[in-house]
Amino acid sequence: MNLDSGFGMGVAGLEVEEEEGETNDGLKQSCWANMPPELLREVLLRIESSENKWPMRKNVVGCATVCRSWREIMKDIVKRPELSGIFTFPISVKQPGPRESLIQCFIKRKRSTQTYYLFLSLTQALADDGKFLLAARKFRRPTCTDYIISLHADDMSKGSSRYIGKLRSNFLGTRFIVYDGLPPHDGAKMTKSRSPRFMGSAQVSPRVPAGSYPVAHISYELNVLGCRGPRRMQCTMDPIPTSAIEPGGVAPTQTEFPLSTGESFPSISFFRSRSSRVKKRGPEVSNNQTVGPLVLKNKPPRWHEQLQCWCLNFQGRVTVASVKNFQLVATPPSGQAGPQYDKVILQFGKVGKDVFTMDYRYPISAFQAFAICLSSFDTKIAYE
Repeated sequence: MNLDSGFGMGVAGLEVEEEEGETNDGLKQSCWANMPPELLREVLLRIESSENKWPMRKNVVGCATVCRSWREIMKDIVKRPELSGIFTFPISVKQPGPRESLIQCFIKRKRSTQTYYLFLSLTQALADDGKFLLAARKFRRPTCTDYIISLHADDMSKGSSRYIGKLRSNFLGTRFIVYDGLPPHDGAKMTKSRSPRFMGSAQVSPRVPAGSYPVAHISYELNVLGCRGPRRMQCTMDPIPTSAIEPGGVAPTQTEFPLSTGESFPSISFFRSRSSRVKKRGPEVSNNQTVGPLVLKNKPPRWHEQLQCWCLNFQGRVTVASVKNFQLVATPPSGQAGPQYDKVILQFGKVGKDVFTMDYRYPISAFQAFAICLSSFDTKIAYE
């Protein structure tokens, strides 16, 4: 049974049960349905957290379709990263992180293939195996550089169903645009492709149309301090309003991959109800509060006289000095101030020759954070 058919049967089962009510719910009398709620919750929690890779959809949906009590407990357990800090479905990489804490990840670089892999940290150790989230590969072009971002470690084709976005730089590597393959919110405008999609020497015939929705603009400034000064960067998060970091602020939240993208990512109902309410409230919040997109900038480092270097407090998450290390905070609008503008939203730093930590929080997603960090790997001849 493929995943689409399995998921379809699961949804059908839920609909029938809702319509016919408890009188026709045969499984309601089964031993599974009569398990003590405390024991059932413990079993489902272990199913949710036991795998270090994406759980099979048939397993999660199977748990939810056993009976009404199972489904209600699964809905209570399976939450978005904003609420749980846990990645259950691939769409989680497109959803904002938690508000009060940083999600800890790390990036491994493979120089021979110019490929970068993003993992979710499962322990506090900097060298753990982690849970694979995303991969990106660098493709040089005559006038720019592209980083194709994929949900698969080896499939880097833009025409693939695993493609979710890209990072594109200008010729000098001083300005970047992050493109999402899906619209970040209702009414988002897609940029037109200027040429057919080529990867290497072969033209790709995409299985599904891949969009190009700009979701972030990254710029690096000229380093006026020479070799002693740190990099200066600014990130404009186009779909995220500045009000998102205010108390009660809301950022756009994608809820599902389209069914047309293949069997890997069918829609799932656990996120839909809560996220749809968030999306409806988003424009009202942004209109009533601070207008304009969220702008992230470098947190200023301090010069350490004894160490003779620029220093930032990474709370032990960075162990190797590097010009690539950075922390980003929100830029306050003119005349505004508050503790929300001191919180680190994204930090990136070196811990080994080809290993880097990446920690992020609300209102950005793992995909957006990964793309921003990829820009730091590019050689910036204009300001280094």
